[in-house]
Amino acid sequence: MKRVAGAELNVATGLARLGLKVGWVSRVGNDSFGRFVLQSLAKEGIDSHAVAIDNRFATGFQMKSKVENGTDTIVEYFRKGSAASHLSPDDFRADYFTSARHLHLSGVAAALSESSYALLEHAAKVMKAEGKTLSFDPNLRPVLWKSEAEMVEKLNRLAFQADWVLPGLKEGVILTGQQTPEGIADFYLSRGVKAVVIKTGCDGAWFKSASGEQGTVDAIKVDNVVDTVGAGDGFAVGVISALLEGKTLLQAVNRGNKIGSLAIQVQGDSEGLPTRDALGE
Repeated sequence: MKRVAGAELNVATGLARLGLKVGWVSRVGNDSFGRFVLQSLAKEGIDSHAVAIDNRFATGFQMKSKVENGTDTIVEYFRKGSAASHLSPDDFRADYFTSARHLHLSGVAAALSESSYALLEHAAKVMKAEGKTLSFDPNLRPVLWKSEAEMVEKLNRLAFQADWVLPGLKEGVILTGQQTPEGIADFYLSRGVKAVVIKTGCDGAWFKSASGEQGTVDAIKVDNVVDTVGAGDGFAVGVISALLEGKTLLQAVNRGNKIGSLAIQVQGDSEGLPTRDALGE
């Protein structure tokens, strides 16, 4: 079965299903996989005007084992030298980026190549200067980096540009050296981040804002866990969409937990992401 996936695209898909106007920036090869990606974007209502078609390099893909009981899936990636790995600041279109009110970045695209990282860093600086909001999900992929030190330094450089940082607890420990959710949050808040939401797995989530809002939200009990891949992206969809709607951080984290719990009850990275009606708020 062929499906589109990827951290950033999962978030874009989830936001589009909730009715937000969403664009995705990437590169795909001039091949059947690239055409499938573009068709999938159109089906989800995601704008693809900033997706370049690369005649030199192929679309990256992965082989993923099928799971039905929540166990860890086996994934093999074929993305070295892919079209997306050749993203660069040349792909930055100021008019396209600044027409948006919000930019979401992930550590996956940051890890693809030095040129891809340079694009993310440039986009973050421009959007911040334009007064737009930014969210950042570290999505650590240590095998894609030359060293842990490089990964930590570069991802934190992006995180410090963001308004909302969304790490998992283990990711936060690696990136900050702090051992507690509050320590991780304070690390980023002291550097200008406005809110930090930390995913704590089966315990739920912990959050703190620069304005003093702080708390925990218990995880939603799920009786039938099918596929856990994409749960964090679903969580990000909930938090980002709610904050863009002007909801409180507590409300945003509750929505994040809800969408994350829906995502793990079906197979696939984004198949469980709900429409606005299915969300039921």
